[in-house]
Amino acid sequence: MSRLHYMNLKLVFRQILTAGEFRVQTCLSVSTRYYSKLSNWGTKKSATHVKITNYHPEAMADPQIEQILAPLREAVKKQGVVVRSLKESNASDMEVKKAVGELKALKKQLDDKELALQPPSETFNRSKFADLMIRRFFYDQSFSIYGGVAGLYDFGPMGCALKSNILEQWKRFFVLEEQMLEIDCSMLTPERVLETSGHVEKFADTMVKDKKTGECFRLDHLIKNRLETLIKDKKQTPEVKEECKDIIIKLDGMTTEQMSDIVNKFNMKSPTTGNDLSEPVDFNLMFATQIGPTGDQKGFLRPETAQGIFVNFKRLLEFNQGRLPFAAAQIGNAFRNEISPRSGLLRVREFTMAEIEHFCDPSDKSHSKFVDVENTTMKLYSACNQMDGQPPIDITIGEAVSKGMVANQTLGYFMARIYMFMMKIGVTKEKLRFRQHMSNEMAHYAVDCWDAECLTSYGWVECIGCADRSAYDLSKHGEETKQRLVAERKLPAPKTIQVTELEMDKGLIGKTLRKDSKECVDKLSKLSINEVKQLHEFIDNGKPDPTTGLTLCKIGNKEFSINKEMIPLKSYSKTIHVEEIVPNVIEPSFGIGRIIYTLLEHTFKIREKDEQRTYLSLPPLVAPLKCCVLPLLDNDKFTPLVSMLSKNLCLKGVSNKIDDSSGSVGRRYARTDEIAVPYCITVDFDSLVEPQSVTIRERDSMEQIRVPVSEVVDLVQNLSQGNIVWNVAKVKYPKFESQQTNE
Repeated sequence: MSRLHYMNLKLVFRQILTAGEFRVQTCLSVSTRYYSKLSNWGTKKSATHVKITNYHPEAMADPQIEQILAPLREAVKKQGVVVRSLKESNASDMEVKKAVGELKALKKQLDDKELALQPPSETFNRSKFADLMIRRFFYDQSFSIYGGVAGLYDFGPMGCALKSNILEQWKRFFVLEEQMLEIDCSMLTPERVLETSGHVEKFADTMVKDKKTGECFRLDHLIKNRLETLIKDKKQTPEVKEECKDIIIKLDGMTTEQMSDIVNKFNMKSPTTGNDLSEPVDFNLMFATQIGPTGDQKGFLRPETAQGIFVNFKRLLEFNQGRLPFAAAQIGNAFRNEISPRSGLLRVREFTMAEIEHFCDPSDKSHSKFVDVENTTMKLYSACNQMDGQPPIDITIGEAVSKGMVANQTLGYFMARIYMFMMKIGVTKEKLRFRQHMSNEMAHYAVDCWDAECLTSYGWVECIGCADRSAYDLSKHGEETKQRLVAERKLPAPKTIQVTELEMDKGLIGKTLRKDSKECVDKLSKLSINEVKQLHEFIDNGKPDPTTGLTLCKIGNKEFSINKEMIPLKSYSKTIHVEEIVPNVIEPSFGIGRIIYTLLEHTFKIREKDEQRTYLSLPPLVAPLKCCVLPLLDNDKFTPLVSMLSKNLCLKGVSNKIDDSSGSVGRRYARTDEIAVPYCITVDFDSLVEPQSVTIRERDSMEQIRVPVSEVVDLVQNLSQGNIVWNVAKVKYPKFESQQTNE
């Protein structure tokens, strides 16, 4: 019997059993408790099949479609003009926020209509996807045997390997190729550091609780969802609906008190139980802790990895011999105590980040390697296009920088490199765009910011941020610590400057203030020269104590009796050959969990004409396992060769597994497809005959070729590393058709 006939016979039996056995196995392998617990994985019937619509410019070119969209585009454009004029006239924050809210509402109407008019697109089966993720243990909720914890996920063997491979490629692509300085900082961060960065004060959301169950809700989301329900209610009056729309528009700019009034006015209850809600409170999203046994030093689990790089800037600059530009990189976990985590890996409480901080001269943000990427064409969704109701455009990064759409070459360079990296690891080109932050979204210290967004069954998801953060972070940490977090720039010619310095007379301060002297010196050391000058003026204009001649002055948050002799100012001329500058920072920040989820969605496939067979078409470069070695049958004659091939693959650095389990070779192929193994080496009876050869099967096409045993390990290594592609291998080696077996 030929091997081909043997496999066909097995296929007939498989088709007979498909309706029964396969379904039973699936039901047994995936407990129904997962589907009730993980509703955000799309297990509800309404979310099982999700339509994913790409933007097709050729479809939008249809005159009839454009005629429908034209009024909506014009409305967005007019509102964009209103927003611009309000900002130029320095209108109040409330007026601007209301106008921006109306702009967002109009923009959403346009986006929804554009999507509705798109030609039919693929449907994503989120239920089958979730089944595969759990059954093959790519990832699952942490502590699931205890019922799980929302927002926490464990990666299984395949998910862990995939994550490791993505991070390895990230290191090669950025750290190695760009010669970055990699560091690894502590996840525990003292409170003072995060107070300086602004996280303690601003890193919060407003929250309410169910009074009986204690369930927490993010207040702005709760209000928006409730009001949108009222708008859709046919029984509500036009006046109520209009008021609800107005509130939704203004919601982003509302205070906690204003949102509380809305909850009371509309008598809002818990959306899950109908119970009363507590008074709203501001909830800081950082996990607080104490450092040390006394509990005196308060700290937090870091909400981002960037601050560790900023506080080490001085050491990094020294390591780089004081030269700019240079980049530092860090991979590590960050923590955000989300009020309502959802959508699987997209919004979690613990996640891995890979961040880069590129330090450069604020007066020169050109990049020496920009010429290498300037012809890279990308889909950019600029702030102007968003304001004017226009779609994203395909444009080269060189043109975008030259037109001023992207602020500078260094920012543009990293955007192009991000695009290349995402293509390399397997993200679908048509489902990747770069969206620019509009002015109302931009951090106050940012010069420009673009998000790399990927289209998923949950819509467009921000996976990577790329921002020009100016000198904000280094300036803040420098001011707080009185450390000179600066670099030196050589002047074209020497120049003379006037220098003023504070010279504290610590002996006089100690003799006069005694026990308060140390605290006074500490507070004086934190003052700038201008603040010391103001202190001098206050002493000159104040009323000194007639007995001591000292003036009561407030320094920091405490008052001390001092005079000018204690804090003299020294002025002198100095010739300098270099000047100090606070470097600016370009920051690409990668959310690894979101990238992993996007990649898994983009590569999730269902075999044509076989709805039960799902697989992941991950590129070999990042696939968890590169190869599977399997014997055709359970026969001891195959064992030595199978073991030898697996060992040699390991010696070449090719991750692999042996699958000698029961079942047909076709069924074992299907199992390897589900865990994204790109290549399978099959040892059969012809492999035992000189000259020895084996077959290699490629996952996506299911094509097979016959390769000599002496060459197969090197071939799989080159295929898995991307040195050659499958089509090249097909030309070199004969296609497998059939063979004789001796069962």
